[in-house]
Amino acid sequence: MSQFGDKWSFLIIRDLMFKGRKYYNEFLEAGEGISTNILANRLADLEHNGIISKHQDRIKRSKYIYRLTEKGIALMPMMLAMIDWAEKFDEQTEVPPEFIRKLRQDPDKLQQELLRQLEDD
Repeated sequence: MSQFGDKWSFLIIRDLMFKGRKYYNEFLEAGEGISTNILANRLADLEHNGIISKHQDRIKRSKYIYRLTEKGIALMPMMLAMIDWAEKFDEQTEVPPEFIRKLRQDPDKLQQELLRQLEDD
């Protein structure tokens, strides 16, 4: 757990892995209410631990793009298991029904689709 910090780290990983977010402001405006100082701290911790990388955007030179590293991508099976668990036991979870259907029907196929999406970003 020391590599992840707290719930905010998991939410950032989730957003990178499943929601296509990659800019600081996208994480800030995601709806969970993370403060700027916590977000900056968690991004720095995740980068320090090799779970994400930070690169200057080639087009928007004043912005940085965050991506999962190989180490971060290796968390996908665990993240998918947490999503499956949350959908079963947390009434407030917002997992799309089509995502859960794919996850439960063919988790390997879903994981390959998600990996392709991460490569395309």
